[in-house]
Amino acid sequence: MGDSKEAGAESPPAGAAARGGLSLLSQGESEEPSAQGSALFLGGNEVKSRAVVKYSSAPPRTAFARLEEKTDLKLPPANWLRESAKLGPAGTTILGNSKKSKPFSSFGMAYDFIDSVGNDVDVVSDSENIKKLLKIPYSKSHVSMAVHRIGRTLLLDELDIQELFMRSSQTGDWTWLKEFYQRLIDQKWQRKKKSKEHWYQKAILSKFLYYSINGDGAAQPVPSAAEQQGPSSSDQATDSDGASWPAPFEMPSSVSEDPSASSQGSEPLEPSYIVGHVASAPKEQNLTTLFNDGENSQGLKNDFVRNILWTFEDIHMLVGSNMPIFGGGRYPAVSLRLRDNNKPINVLTGIDYWLDNLICNVPELVMCFHVNGIVQKYEMIKTEEIPNLENSNFSTKVIKDIAQNILSFLKSNCTKEGHTYWLFKASGSDIVKLYDLTTLCEETEDKYQNPFTMPVAILLYKVACNMMMKKNQNKKHYGTIRTLLLNCVKLLDKSRHPQIIASANYMLSELFQLDEPKKEESSESPLNENSDESYSEEEEELADSDENGSYGTGSDPSDDNKAVAIIKSVGELSVPEKYKSIHQIRPSCTFPVCHDTEERCRLVLSYVLEGLKSVDSSIKKESDLPAADPNTPIPLKYEDESTRGGPEGLEKQMALFLDKMGSLQKGNYSSQSGMIPGSWQHKMKLQLILKSSKAYYVLSDAAMSLQKYGRALRYIKLALQSHDTYCCLCTNMLSEVLLFLSQYLTLCGDIQLMLAQNANNRAAHLEEFNYQTKEDQEILHSLHRESPCQGFAWATDLSTDLESQLSVSCKCYEAANEILQFSDLKSQNPEHYVQVLKRMGNIRNEIGVFYMNQAAALQSERVVSKSVSTAEQQLWKKSFSCFEKGIHNFESIDDATNAALLLCNTGRLMRICAQAHCGAGDEFKREFSPEEGLYYNKAVDYYLKALRSLGTRDIHPAVWDSVNWELSTTYFTMATLQQDYAPLSRKAQEQIEKEVSEAMMKSLKHCDVDSVSARQPLCQYRAATIHHRLASMYHSCLRNQVGDEHLRKQHRVLADLHYSKAVKLFQLLKDAPCELLRVQLERVAFAEFQMTSQNSNVGKLKTLSGALDIMVRTKHAFQLIRKELVEEFDQPKSDESAPAADPSPGLSREEVIKLLSIFESRLSFLLLQSIKLLSSTKKKMRRHT
Repeated sequence: MGDSKEAGAESPPAGAAARGGLSLLSQGESEEPSAQGSALFLGGNEVKSRAVVKYSSAPPRTAFARLEEKTDLKLPPANWLRESAKLGPAGTTILGNSKKSKPFSSFGMAYDFIDSVGNDVDVVSDSENIKKLLKIPYSKSHVSMAVHRIGRTLLLDELDIQELFMRSSQTGDWTWLKEFYQRLIDQKWQRKKKSKEHWYQKAILSKFLYYSINGDGAAQPVPSAAEQQGPSSSDQATDSDGASWPAPFEMPSSVSEDPSASSQGSEPLEPSYIVGHVASAPKEQNLTTLFNDGENSQGLKNDFVRNILWTFEDIHMLVGSNMPIFGGGRYPAVSLRLRDNNKPINVLTGIDYWLDNLICNVPELVMCFHVNGIVQKYEMIKTEEIPNLENSNFSTKVIKDIAQNILSFLKSNCTKEGHTYWLFKASGSDIVKLYDLTTLCEETEDKYQNPFTMPVAILLYKVACNMMMKKNQNKKHYGTIRTLLLNCVKLLDKSRHPQIIASANYMLSELFQLDEPKKEESSESPLNENSDESYSEEEEELADSDENGSYGTGSDPSDDNKAVAIIKSVGELSVPEKYKSIHQIRPSCTFPVCHDTEERCRLVLSYVLEGLKSVDSSIKKESDLPAADPNTPIPLKYEDESTRGGPEGLEKQMALFLDKMGSLQKGNYSSQSGMIPGSWQHKMKLQLILKSSKAYYVLSDAAMSLQKYGRALRYIKLALQSHDTYCCLCTNMLSEVLLFLSQYLTLCGDIQLMLAQNANNRAAHLEEFNYQTKEDQEILHSLHRESPCQGFAWATDLSTDLESQLSVSCKCYEAANEILQFSDLKSQNPEHYVQVLKRMGNIRNEIGVFYMNQAAALQSERVVSKSVSTAEQQLWKKSFSCFEKGIHNFESIDDATNAALLLCNTGRLMRICAQAHCGAGDEFKREFSPEEGLYYNKAVDYYLKALRSLGTRDIHPAVWDSVNWELSTTYFTMATLQQDYAPLSRKAQEQIEKEVSEAMMKSLKHCDVDSVSARQPLCQYRAATIHHRLASMYHSCLRNQVGDEHLRKQHRVLADLHYSKAVKLFQLLKDAPCELLRVQLERVAFAEFQMTSQNSNVGKLKTLSGALDIMVRTKHAFQLIRKELVEEFDQPKSDESAPAADPSPGLSREEVIKLLSIFESRLSFLLLQSIKLLSSTKKKMRRHT
């Protein structure tokens, strides 16, 4: 064929393969031999090569027809350029007449095999480009390629300068590159026309291949000169127009490109041949819901007959190939080549043949030799023998070194994703230069003139989207995804591509886990400052810069200050490991470390805002909307609390809210901006708004944990406003979204409750609530385009009234609970349901206590003689209703402890009601009323219910002890009132005494004096007091009772018993000396009373001695009294600046003096009586003697 130095001269045509009859091959059924790949041993040096066919549209291989000697290839065969069953549905494109690859061929492959891009594959390219790169040290021809980086993958495409500049002359595009080229590289550039020899060689090659698939076709003479020129003119048209450069950003994103614009072959492609997606890219990853075909693929198709995953040594490449492969007979797979017998095979041709067979895993090469188009002979050569052919001897190890060096050079310097790099070597030059065309383009007036921009942006997006969709994706890849998306957004014009920008920003927001624990954050690697636009290479710099390669500019005159990097001599590429090892070059995209929740949520909201802006800018009905400045806060319609009617107004708003929730189930849709349901704007805005509501919810929760309740309310208000807008736009409410709303309202209820409990810091909370960032204002502005955002105004107002705040909190919980009833969320989310009911029970307890305290305050202000007011009774009813509902909430979730606490509070309410009735009437005629008895008995019932609810003390000892104490107190109070204000007008004395005795004993039963606790002294004092009162009562009965001696004796025994127990308990206490002294004096009085009924002096003396013994035992009480008085006397001296301290509340000087006076008189009396009795006894004894 001629001794051309360009590999293309000897290689088979690379015409555009038709996509009809798509056949997908697994490794087991590949049309290629040994799809698993093979290791070839060449010249004693092992070079590892493994090829796996990922896709093939070629028909089953047929045996090639061996042409007879003297066959004239200048004559066309009968089947030339015609369809044939042997060719398969791919038609003539398999044996096409153009070797020229498309300028975007790698992007077509990348779109189809998106899983491989960015991580697993090092290079994606046409096999012709791979061969051209590996032949650089051997060839003097020019090299011009566009290089793009996606993750760790490089995309290589031919950048035909002649074609570009021809286009520049016609359309005005690429003028900046043409000027740059002429200024720095070739000042006298002109288009070089291809020779007639070139077209002649292409024609006989095409005829030879058609002969080879149809050996029966006899040679036919060419009918006329016009027909003979047909293929040649077709080839010329293909060569000049086949590159099909799309106009940079001229077409709207919604219009798909004309399929004919991307075809290269001489025959037009039928629509049925154009298949958009292959099975290697799962359907759900094609984003069919987001992009139409025009914006999805930009009309870029994968036009190769086969796509091969080729591993050469440690380099993984996705390669497109159109090489015809024949088989049959004893040759499972061979490649056919046509050679001019007068021109020996050179090194370039040998490398070309060897690489083609290696890439396609073809074990043998068949060469047909001709002289002036006349077939001479055939020769078969094994692939591993090609490097050792005469005149074509080359080292496979050197080819391996070249591949590794070139890849290392490109990866080390093509660091910025989204940038178009240009690898250029002028014809006849040894210098290879790498330029950053994106940077050069940005220096021009229109930075979107680069036609690679859109395909690169789409590919960045698709790779990121594919990585996002992998459910088992490790978080370590989030940095890569974020870099891909940020670079995608950088490349696009916001006004022309709002859909992709909105979607990319949404995915950026999805990268941040809003509720991730901090321990995961701390394990993140530090933030790479350039992670948004470039990769940091993890290898260490080598000490010797010469070994590391010449990347930068230097003193060499060949250096170019516009070049990113330069290889000063192609000979360097043959030196083993001249450039950095591929193993060390791996991208390291770090994910930004967010040290706190607010920072993470703010990042999410910034992406959400950019997405919302893109969506809003694409909606056409903007002119119908009132103009609004995003920097100006939107005035909201606030109502005065007096006109709203407090809790009553809340009831109306709750009813409206529940109606709205019910309508959501029917899918009512309302948008003020005119968005069409189902449009991409509608779907995207829904997702962005939902994301913003989640972010604001997390911000609110974080502020809540920091006790910044005003800020928390502001954030939850924004979350609910976002959700309200979502509800207006949504046509089918998902249960998951309803669950979010329930959670938002639950948190809002928590915040309102905390604001109610922290009223002393109201001014600071109000200031935090009213503050608003510019970002929040702009998001709210976007929300107001769709909805008034007032659906939850009732829940998010910051009220100054405590009752109103508690009521709002309660309504929030009730609304959250109502939402859980809608779509059976209650059973699907039992934990959240339990939490809501707990909060409902708690807030009802809080409101019940609030009303109960108000009633107690009214009672304390009321004049004693007045009857119970209507206001008090209303407050009792409200409080009781709240407690009752709260008890029901806790019982419904089997929360016995909290139910017991509310029952305990209800008992306390009953006691307050009883106390309110005790003041009605004259104090002098005061009697224990039936109403008091009724309410005290109700209180007892509720306390007993509380104990039954708990079951045993083990459930919750503290609550059990508290309820027991309250029950004991109730019995004690009831007994004390009955004893002090005996209802003698209604009951007999005996009945009253019996009821008092029973109540006191019940109180004693629930008073635990043995357990060591903080309440133990109180219990001991209570028990001592009960015994004292019972002893006093029996003492009084004994004094007043006449008649039944048995009953008198019983009362005497009981009085003595209770006095003894009272003394024992009072002696345990250090702060009740007066009570101890009083009991002892009452015992003395009891002894005196007993003495009056005794007749014998012996009995009287015995009683007197017992009484005196009691008087002696009062020494302990006097010691305690003296100690307290001394401490009280010394206190002012120790602290002169302090005023004189008041007497101890447990020690009254008047009472002490009174008791001392009684003590002295009784002691005198007892001693006097003793003397009298002893004197009379002596007189009687003398008389007897």
